[in-house]
Amino acid sequence: MSKATKTDIRAGDTVRVYQKIKEGEKERLQAFEGLVLARKHGSEAGATITVRKEISGIGVERIFPLHSPIIDKIEVLKKGKPRRAKLYYLRTATGQRAKIKER
Repeated sequence: MSKATKTDIRAGDTVRVYQKIKEGEKERLQAFEGLVLARKHGSEAGATITVRKEISGIGVERIFPLHSPIIDKIEVLKKGKPRRAKLYYLRTATGQRAKIKER
């Protein structure tokens, strides 16, 4: 994962985050795909993104530190064009209000 990829991620993007999971001696990759609600702390070492997805009608959010060695790679699937920096209102929005235009 290059620094260029990390800095391209913004609120409104749909991403797939691959995280290294250790199970005993083995290590595997686990993907988490969802919408980026927020990016915090800019480009500094403690930068994080909040990713949200819905699983069987229940909203699940995870916070990923961008510069963590546990994060293998982040794929940007869709670029969104939101009108706000933080998209916390999507937690309660449904239907047309929950749509984000593409860039």
